[in-house]
Amino acid sequence: MSTTAVPLRPIAKGSLTRLWIGVAAVALAAGGLAWAGQQGVESSPAAFLTQNSHADGVVTTESGLQYKVLSEGTGASPTTADVALVGYKGTLLDGTVFDENPQAPMPIDGVVPGFSEGLQKMKKGGKYRLWIPPQLGYGDQAAGPIPAGSVLVFDVTLHDFKSKAELMQIQQQMQQQGGMPQGAIPHPGN
Repeated sequence: MSTTAVPLRPIAKGSLTRLWIGVAAVALAAGGLAWAGQQGVESSPAAFLTQNSHADGVVTTESGLQYKVLSEGTGASPTTADVALVGYKGTLLDGTVFDENPQAPMPIDGVVPGFSEGLQKMKKGGKYRLWIPPQLGYGDQAAGPIPAGSVLVFDVTLHDFKSKAELMQIQQQMQQQGGMPQGAIPHPGN
């Protein structure tokens, strides 16, 4: 049996070096394009919350709510049977403000679950930042300027709180004294 030999031409001096430099240049260009393609791409809510959970001072509750105490208040914390007087600013992760009020009465059980949970952790005079995951906010439903699946970011100050029963009693006393027309203040929870 005979074998046929195929003559190979010798490789020019420096060709292998140029080949490896070319491969390295292509790899760097591909990496640069991949990096550039990721710029401006928003991370998923889960990715943001995972990263945020490692930030200094951020506490994650069992439900997934994240909060940071900016200024601790004093005294007791409100319960779901209370109405809180709060100042707040609500934003999306990109900084878009969707709601803001320096003083608003809110029934603790009349807000999204994450906001309610956060208020119940606060004390009078306290200031917190809350990161509310979609499942504790509006979920897969859009709500006005809030897109579906959004993480809600709130800076909240708890000014004061009273029980719904106390507020009803105050309202009745004011009506009896003639200081307030009948029906001027809606019943808490309505």
